[in-house]
Amino acid sequence: MATALAAANDQVRIGFIGLEPDGQEPVSLLDVVAEDDGLAGARLAIEDNNATGTFMGQEFILEEKILPRDGDVAAAAVELVNGDVKWILSALPREKLNTLLDAAGDATVFNVAAPDNVLRNEECRANLYHTVASRRMLTDALAQFLIYKRWTRWALVVGNTPEDEQGAEALKQSAERFGAEIVSEKKWPHTPLARRSEGGFHAIQREVPVFLQDLEDHDILLVIDETDYFGEYIPHQTWVPRPVGGTQGLTAAAWHRAHESWGAVQLHRRFERRANRWMSPVDYAAWVAVRSLGEAATRAGSVEEGPMLDYLKGESFQLGAYMGEPVTFRSWDRQLRQPILVAGPRMVVSVSPQEGFLHPRTLLDTLGDDEAETGCKN
Repeated sequence: MATALAAANDQVRIGFIGLEPDGQEPVSLLDVVAEDDGLAGARLAIEDNNATGTFMGQEFILEEKILPRDGDVAAAAVELVNGDVKWILSALPREKLNTLLDAAGDATVFNVAAPDNVLRNEECRANLYHTVASRRMLTDALAQFLIYKRWTRWALVVGNTPEDEQGAEALKQSAERFGAEIVSEKKWPHTPLARRSEGGFHAIQREVPVFLQDLEDHDILLVIDETDYFGEYIPHQTWVPRPVGGTQGLTAAAWHRAHESWGAVQLHRRFERRANRWMSPVDYAAWVAVRSLGEAATRAGSVEEGPMLDYLKGESFQLGAYMGEPVTFRSWDRQLRQPILVAGPRMVVSVSPQEGFLHPRTLLDTLGDDEAETGCKN
């Protein structure tokens, strides 16, 4: 094959660092725990890159490292860099991502899993790119749709994890930006809901409505439960008949298994044949990261780090990513600009940015921290 004949200096070596699943049982038997979340997306993109690279004399190679939950991220990063890897995909949470960055030197890192807003602000790095959407982008996307619907009075129920608190803060920022009002807020008590015990369903029917009965009148109930601990029990169990959204119910996501517009079905089918499961948002973020490198190498006509980075950073970079318009990177925080899907469990309801929300540069910059708001100084 042509790829086997590629010279060493025509290779692009890409590292991937992720963690083994945490062993947490999914909330529903319909959910599948993917042991290769993100990695499967990167593998598919490597195949896509090599399909084009064959004609360019370029070869893309993926170096995979899946670590135990307590594995040594720094050692894995150093091993990749010492193996002449200039590009690393991180499917790690925020703290471990920062450890990777400290150890990776000048290697360019693509964040494909951590949505933390602070990574795009005070903790940004000059060599860190984000293909996963930030929490703020997701809450802005959902908020725009709710404003479009004129559902401006929001009630909020928040879990008790740090991630839930960050999600609630992002939602409040979105409410302020677009003119919604959070009329009530409650924190979910740390008590298990025994759905699998005999009579558990009836207990849920009693507990949840009583917990929600003192909320002020609202148009929609928004739930922030990023660990999927309680949020799935809220829809259809509210005290008053109201729609439910947030991290459960009506959600915002960079990728969704029901997305079928702009050729997305073709990407779904190729991924399913390869991975034997649905493509997740982390898979999609990893696919976009690797495809961005493939596009950079093709357009720059070089596999050298300098020309590829110049193209990624430049105004001419854009990538077709099955979202209706090309995606690009923001210059101030290196976050991928991308439309965001607003969806229910089995159907895409809308796509943000919504009509009527204006921006002098691009409507995609109405999602997430804009240039005037950024705390990124690198």
